[in-house]
Amino acid sequence: GSTSIRIQRAAAGGKRGTAQAIGRSQGGRTIKIHASGDSKGRLFHFLLTPGHRADVTAAYDLTAQLPARGCLIGDTGCDAWKLRQDLAFRGIATAIPTHPTRKHQWPICLDLNKRYNLVEQMFNHLKDIRRIATLYDKISRNLSSETACSTIALWWVH
Repeated sequence: GSTSIRIQRAAAGGKRGTAQAIGRSQGGRTIKIHASGDSKGRLFHFLLTPGHRADVTAAYDLTAQLPARGCLIGDTGCDAWKLRQDLAFRGIATAIPTHPTRKHQWPICLDLNKRYNLVEQMFNHLKDIRRIATLYDKISRNLSSETACSTIALWWVH
């Protein structure tokens, strides 16, 4: 799954040579947090990308860290034939709704798809933390550190 975070005006710019994951999209300057979680809805891997980058590009990196015989519950942003084939080859089940514009609609396990709310809850808990929701940092290293610390705190609470 992924979520977009809008960047505050003060976060624009920064020193040269520092890695920034700030992207321009229709909503303005944003950063996307792509994450994978466990069966209890707890985040355990995440990536930061610019807001204009497609979800499926980060999905390849995140799924490389999934255990064999696991399950990927995603949204239509992860609907790519190559990704589905790669996961099937590794024995990972998928519950990804097919994009409505596709000719061939993939079958989906409705019981697994009902668990997608865990992904949404995971991001909602993360966005409850003000430091993540109102992004003032310019450097992606700082946001990664804040996300990791917030994740640890959320593991204790939930």
